[in-house]
Amino acid sequence: MYTSKKPYFYGTGRRKSSVARVHLFENGTGSITINGRDMDEYFGLETLKLIVRQPFNTTNTLGKFDVVAKVTGGGVTGQAGAIRHGIARALLQADEATYRPILKAAGLLTRDPRMKERKKYGLKGARRAPQFSKR
Repeated sequence: MYTSKKPYFYGTGRRKSSVARVHLFENGTGSITINGRDMDEYFGLETLKLIVRQPFNTTNTLGKFDVVAKVTGGGVTGQAGAIRHGIARALLQADEATYRPILKAAGLLTRDPRMKERKKYGLKGARRAPQFSKR
């Protein structure tokens, strides 16, 4: 547990090119703040909000922690996945013996390794070849 003005648990989450730094504050109301904005304001889609709340739903800790996250890079889906990964890692600091088997079984501790494939020379993208005429 780290201490500043209030003690907190910290977790770094990554997904695609997004990186999230997550601070979990104990005895909270369940508020989730992302880049200084409320989660409902930051994410428009309900599915992205479900992704962010997934570690709390699996461990039955939905109203017990306040989350303050700073996330950079990527798109909104990648950022939601990075925040989810960061929350899961921070929950391990709170109580590893209880939460680790639950989070591991749900697959929330594994960093998703899928990345964008690089562009190759002579091609228009990673795999797209230029179109040639029959002449």
